[in-house]
Amino acid sequence: MSTLTLATRDSATMIRRQLKRLVRYPAMTIQLIITPLLLLFLFVYVFGGSLGNGLGGGRDAYVNYVVPGILLMAAATATTGTAVMVATDMTEGIIARFKTMHISRASVLTGHVVASVIQQLLGTIALLVIAATIGFRPNATLIEWTAAAGLLIFFILAITWLSVALGLKSPTPEAASSAPMPLVFLPFLGSGFVPTDTMPTALRWFAEYQPFTPIMETLRGLLLGTPINNNAWIALAWCAALLTISYLWAKNTFNKA
Repeated sequence: MSTLTLATRDSATMIRRQLKRLVRYPAMTIQLIITPLLLLFLFVYVFGGSLGNGLGGGRDAYVNYVVPGILLMAAATATTGTAVMVATDMTEGIIARFKTMHISRASVLTGHVVASVIQQLLGTIALLVIAATIGFRPNATLIEWTAAAGLLIFFILAITWLSVALGLKSPTPEAASSAPMPLVFLPFLGSGFVPTDTMPTALRWFAEYQPFTPIMETLRGLLLGTPINNNAWIALAWCAALLTISYLWAKNTFNKA
């Protein structure tokens, strides 16, 4: 068998391993779905009337505005589970065992990444379905939906590799559970819940130039027809840079472990 064939076979095995872990321990998957939903209900039904009036359309307008931010927050929340599982494998010695076996080294991390991406995509679909039931009304064409899905998958892949790197660097699973937390708050410090032009000058500068804001604005533009301007190119650049840096960091850390 060729090296590529062996790597593909081993990667498939590791992906199955991770998917079985997700089924056996569903708490992380449930948290991935429940936490963003609670935030969605909180902001739509508690704050949505007032915040929506600021957008000029009431609660119905605010549902459309807030969903892209919730989608990115859901993806950021999932990084905690990925980091914890990677750190658990490291501290329990299973990765050290895998390194002594005749398997593709790349397959070990690939299993974590692919399983996490699948988990997050299922959570995203569930979130969109529930958002639609409470008033989310995108007007995107098939091409725009495809572009939005591609951008969201690109972003999920990038932060998943970042969570793998953080898990590899964490000394314990408990430390790994805290490492990705800043990612969860970035939508709050961007345009996830309110427009950036309502913020004080210093905070507005940070909000406009941090990576989550151009991604959220691009998703809004694709799904709801709002202006995108240069945000699409900036979003792609952020995702590409984050993916490249995170992948190299994870690979280097894994090889040295």
